[in-house]
Amino acid sequence: RFRFCGDLDCPDWVLAEISTLAKISSVKMKLLCVQVLKDLLGEGIDYDKVSKLTSDAKFESGDIKASVAVLSFILSSAAKHNVDSESLSSELQQLGLPKEHTTGLCKSYEDKHSALQVKLRESSLRLSRLESVSWRVDYTLSSSELREVNEPTVLLKLQVQGAESGVTETSMISLTAEKFRVLLTELKQAQAVMNSLN
Repeated sequence: RFRFCGDLDCPDWVLAEISTLAKISSVKMKLLCVQVLKDLLGEGIDYDKVSKLTSDAKFESGDIKASVAVLSFILSSAAKHNVDSESLSSELQQLGLPKEHTTGLCKSYEDKHSALQVKLRESSLRLSRLESVSWRVDYTLSSSELREVNEPTVLLKLQVQGAESGVTETSMISLTAEKFRVLLTELKQAQAVMNSLN
């Protein structure tokens, strides 16, 4: 069990790619980590540089993608689980990555650890945002489908901005008076909980 994997076993695909990473020099490994960290921090990755860094090891495009993916997993997972660089170095060596390679990787990780955690926090939980709520009450006096109609209906119109897309969508919800009372009670309870946390 490995701390950088959240105290779980290391995924098989990561184990398989450790040997691929060992084929490049430790200096180029560190430079490759710099590129992957730039990508994780939202600055983009320079694939031309990555190709040049891995050219000595005669990596094919699949090997390059796998190397970037495994480094991305290791660095982001270690930051997510708040693993210090010494522990990360030890765990990677247990998995078969040479000491010189882990030293380069962990130095890069240590330099960007805080920034990486901030970036991961920003993007970890994205919720849709409620833009507006409007409502009206309809009271049906008669209907061809129902014999007796004495129940008001609440029509809720919700405008919600999607977390990923940023696009605002409109939803219409029809509620009986009883369901509306339940919704109102639960919203008041939720608000009370939120107020107690502040």
